[in-house]
Amino acid sequence: MANAHANQHDYHLVDPSPWPAVGAAAAFLMAVGAIVLMKSLNGGSGVFGIQGPWIFFAGLLGVLFTMAGWWRDVIREAEDQGHHTPVVQLHLRYGMILFIASEVMFFVAWFWAYFDAALFPGDIVTMPGAEIIGMTSRNELTGGQWPPQDISTFDPWDLPLVNTLILLTSGTTVTWAHHALQQGDRKGLIWGLVLTIVLGILFTACQAYEYSHAGFGFSGNIYGSTFFMATGFHGFHVIVGTLCLTVMLFRALAGHFTPKQHFGFEAAAWYWHFVDVVWLFLFASIYVWGAGAPGSH
Repeated sequence: MANAHANQHDYHLVDPSPWPAVGAAAAFLMAVGAIVLMKSLNGGSGVFGIQGPWIFFAGLLGVLFTMAGWWRDVIREAEDQGHHTPVVQLHLRYGMILFIASEVMFFVAWFWAYFDAALFPGDIVTMPGAEIIGMTSRNELTGGQWPPQDISTFDPWDLPLVNTLILLTSGTTVTWAHHALQQGDRKGLIWGLVLTIVLGILFTACQAYEYSHAGFGFSGNIYGSTFFMATGFHGFHVIVGTLCLTVMLFRALAGHFTPKQHFGFEAAAWYWHFVDVVWLFLFASIYVWGAGAPGSH
């Protein structure tokens, strides 16, 4: 009878957890706060006397708290409780693959918007609501050419090329860290992560500098909106990836990960390689293929 309740399979049946309910409530609060904030910007009032920013940031703190607590529990399940069997690790990898696939489709939307405008800049198609803003066709937005008239684009062989080299180099350093981990070289793992994080921060700083010297804005032109949405969301993913790798660095310093069990690091490395590949497509399509007359910046 002592072994009647022993685990007879390789799967992990998780214990009851408060995090799904807490996370859902926090996400709902954050969404409500965002809506109230946007209405407040148009002259609306708050909810029960509470302004939108306070509601939004309260929900955001709840989401961050949920993330920290939930991932802490997952780390304990892997490191202390031994629940991450080879079968569980395999399914975690399947989950990460599906997540990256969903991210691919997310960026497909921005590439679609960019190429639709770039390949058909002179379409004489009335846009929904065009009569409200006094525009009758895309032709009036672009002047029938791409890049649109009066848009000074970036020279792709200047700072964009430097940023490309930075990100490609970071892909080699995270691969170095991965191979070091597989060979039991913890020093190589730590230094590889440190260099990758530094390069990620450098990429973000260079992109911020680039944005500050852009010869066009986000609003008022279709080129600016597609450019900033595509490259801006990529920049957000670089920041998220840098934070993930920073967590992996602290875990490595704490003695986590073994050559046989290191899914957390592997997932972060996959995400970083995904960010690298997306940037190559952005660089080739938006900066090189879509370049007009370079500006003076």
